[in-house]
Amino acid sequence: MSGAFSKDTCQKILDEVGKIVVGKKEETKLILACLIAGGHVLLEGVPGVAKTTLARALAGSLSLEFQRIQFTPDLLPSDIIGTYVYDQKASDFKLRQGPIFGNIVLADEINRASPKTQSALLEAMQERQVTIEGSTMKLPSPFLVLATQNPIEFEGTYPLPEAQIDRFLMRIEIGYPSREESVSLLKNLKNISDWKIVQVVDATTINALITNRWNIHIEDSVRSYIVDIVEATRTNPSVKLGASPRAASALQNAAAAMAMIEGRDFVIPDDVKRVSKHVLAHRIILKQEAVLDGVTQQSIADHVIQSVKVP
Repeated sequence: MSGAFSKDTCQKILDEVGKIVVGKKEETKLILACLIAGGHVLLEGVPGVAKTTLARALAGSLSLEFQRIQFTPDLLPSDIIGTYVYDQKASDFKLRQGPIFGNIVLADEINRASPKTQSALLEAMQERQVTIEGSTMKLPSPFLVLATQNPIEFEGTYPLPEAQIDRFLMRIEIGYPSREESVSLLKNLKNISDWKIVQVVDATTINALITNRWNIHIEDSVRSYIVDIVEATRTNPSVKLGASPRAASALQNAAAAMAMIEGRDFVIPDDVKRVSKHVLAHRIILKQEAVLDGVTQQSIADHVIQSVKVP
């Protein structure tokens, strides 16, 4: 698969999403990079900044099955993965698959469900399979979980366990649009309401892109750069627990996917820098005294990226 083909394919998706989502071009590229890298995305932002719209528009541009799960305190694990129900006509139990069996699964307001329900996603996100009543079933390919949460509302929510947060390849913050983007949004309201999203890429092509990421060339100097960044998070005096080896793998996969989106068959240091803060920040656990001093995960990630020497 040539770099030009990868770039053209990704651009078709980006252009289609752009018909509905005004601005957010970089955020859309990052989500697409997660899909190609075989990862999952945690979208953070206050209500009304198009987190759900962005997820729906991306799914609409692909000929993939889209499922939405509205997370609530009374949601059960079986509501996500499914369960066996008794069929009186057949006098037997039949599997009723849950929404997790979609290609793109929107987990809306994920932090509103209990830890027990949140844990139902762990096996699905890591191993691309679910276990129901002792039976293990593979999930469709491609498979992407797009989870959203409001970072400022804590009443009636449950913090995501560290093990689950680590399953997200990236955490992407969706902020307010610029003044120009807000004006453009208001002009585009009818098109958004009509929702004329066209499927421009099929599942076979997406799976080919996912497979092709292993063919992207990465110099040893770039790999060393990735390791230096990850290790720098562990030695920072404000950090209690730094990024793990899984973070290094995620960083390399995300950088390779970003290179493909830009039409290259090799990774450059700028690809690594571009995705680093989204890959690393949510994997950093700060010391309590650092939190009290106003230090944030994002500020540590930014400092690390700026301080590590570029090859």
